[in-house]
Amino acid sequence: MPLELVTIPCRSDNYAFLVHEAASGETALVDAPEAGPILAELERRGWTLSSVLLTHHHLDHVEGLGRLLDAHSARVVGAKADAHRLPPLDQAVVEGDTVSVGGEEGRVLDVSGHTVGHIAFHFPDSGLAFTGDSLMALGCGRIFEGTPEMMWNSLGKLAALPGDTRICSGHEYTTKNANFAAIIEPDNAELKARRARIDEARAEGRPTVPSKLAEELATNPMLRAHLPDVKEAVRMAGASDVEVFAEIRHRRDGY
Repeated sequence: MPLELVTIPCRSDNYAFLVHEAASGETALVDAPEAGPILAELERRGWTLSSVLLTHHHLDHVEGLGRLLDAHSARVVGAKADAHRLPPLDQAVVEGDTVSVGGEEGRVLDVSGHTVGHIAFHFPDSGLAFTGDSLMALGCGRIFEGTPEMMWNSLGKLAALPGDTRICSGHEYTTKNANFAAIIEPDNAELKARRARIDEARAEGRPTVPSKLAEELATNPMLRAHLPDVKEAVRMAGASDVEVFAEIRHRRDGY
């Protein structure tokens, strides 16, 4: 049985995620932006938190951890490279390590760029990838600590996952990302259709996260910098893939 996924809105635009294996009763949380909504969801479902998986050290991804650990005896997992900036870890991981939720193993990916030491967790059997602020719905995180080369490499790792993987990212930035994407590719038919679905979801108060990787590959400009049409669109036909990505990310920074 695949892991059950629950998306929890937190703060003004963050998401946390619960994954639960019914057979073992184990429940993991990915990121801890705010304790209240997470504790309420655990209580509503009668679940006990067994582990917390942290993608990176930013406050809006870890601030709720203390209250959660007061209520649940969960092990905390995070990047070894980021351990000096994260809350105390029970398991410090590097790329290629695995973490388990019940009988399912997830693989750790180094997706540095937004921060150095940012990780993602891929659970292939359930088709889930928890990407934090690396790959996002129709975008990617701002490059605060890494380089464009670093972020482009990280996005390439995630782009290589199976197309039906659900990308569980950390924020509800999708409407603004979609509007920006339409400036880059105004004639992208799949993007036009996706924007309509996004507008409908937000009007009804529904999250736009998670999203399917195949949909990101077809519409997310941050993943499409290698395509000739996108290079033409930003007037960089002769440039390298990473140069085009850097330009698109720069434009998004100022959007």
